[in-house]
Amino acid sequence: MILLRSGLIKPERSKQCAPLQRFEYEHPNQLWQMDFKGYFNLLDKSSCHPLTITDDHSRFNICLAACLSQCTTTVKEQLVSVFRRYGMPDTILTDNGSPWGVTGNGSRDGLVTLSGLEVWLLRLGIRVIHGRPYHPQTQGKEERFHRTLKTELLQYEQFRNLRHCQQRFDQWRNKYNLYRPHQAIGFKVPAELYSHSPKAFPEVLSNLEYGASDIVRKVCDKGLISLNGKIIKLGKGLSGQWVAARPTPQPEIMEIYFCNQKIKDIFINK
Repeated sequence: MILLRSGLIKPERSKQCAPLQRFEYEHPNQLWQMDFKGYFNLLDKSSCHPLTITDDHSRFNICLAACLSQCTTTVKEQLVSVFRRYGMPDTILTDNGSPWGVTGNGSRDGLVTLSGLEVWLLRLGIRVIHGRPYHPQTQGKEERFHRTLKTELLQYEQFRNLRHCQQRFDQWRNKYNLYRPHQAIGFKVPAELYSHSPKAFPEVLSNLEYGASDIVRKVCDKGLISLNGKIIKLGKGLSGQWVAARPTPQPEIMEIYFCNQKIKDIFINK
């Protein structure tokens, strides 16, 4: 099921913002937790925005990148590098802020739509889920990693520039993954429990395929499609993408899908 989107689909049909149980996934790469740690200033007057990714099962740090910004392009560049090195996860958990999610752009309906980053991940076959707003404990393993990074490295050092920061990140990350025992995993080191994903990163995306009975529409630059004489708002994150309208047992309702993910119910007689 696609992420729960406020006002888009019925809560009972999605678990996107449902409270996540406190447990670890059974295998590596079933779930990665991803977030930015709060930025800090460098001695050259620039800023570092640490992008971190933690494997839920093993606590292995997949990514610790010193970034100049938190923009979508920066995140995609880092993810491509990570996917080429480790393969791809089944699911990525993020919070609801930018660049992970997009809240309605001033519209009266207040809809939450897919961000460009989410659309790209879905095209890769990666499910995206979001923690509940104002509940950072949903990403508890990321929060714990951030605290450890702060107490073991950031609060003791000053970094000349972004390159120096990345060098120290790499050194500390190596220690964290390979040598530092972790209480939550039985005092093993994360590298003992982690293994690369068999899902390889595709350098070229395959074409989308929908069912023969689906009604396929291309989303315009404004994030809209036309269906049965109605204009349907899907969000600018889907601009240029092909989506499918699918009949349901209720004649007045159709479901909108992107890839294999349901994104919206629409009422065709209203």
